[in-house]
Amino acid sequence: VQLQASGGGLVQAGGSPRLSCAASGSIFSYNVMGWYRQAPGKQRELVAVINSVGSTNYADSVKDRFTISRDNSKRTVYLQMNSLKPEDTAVYYCTFQWSWRDEPAYWGQGTLVTVSS
Repeated sequence: VQLQASGGGLVQAGGSPRLSCAASGSIFSYNVMGWYRQAPGKQRELVAVINSVGSTNYADSVKDRFTISRDNSKRTVYLQMNSLKPEDTAVYYCTFQWSWRDEPAYWGQGTLVTVSS
C-alpha cells in the first residue's frame, strides 16, 4: 500500500483547507484510513480515522472542526479542516490500518500545514 498526501501549505488562522490522500492497492475499501499529525517538538498524535462504512473517530482537539471522509471509488481519503488555529500547525500523515484495533501499518510521506495567526 502506498499513500500520497497533498493539500498542505501556509494557511491563515480560521482557514479551511482540505487534505487528500490517494492510496494504491485494491484492498482500500475494506480497511481503516486515518490522519495523524506531529507538531514541532511534540509526539505524533491521532487526528481522525474512518472505516470502510464511514464510521469515524476524532481527537477531542479537532472534533467539530475537522471532518474525515473517503471515496472508495477513488481510493482517496480526505480531511476537511475548518477554523484552523496556530496550534494545528503540524506535519499531517495519512495512514492505513487493518482494523480499528490495529496501529497504522502504512504511512504516507506527510504534508506540512502551517497556520499563521
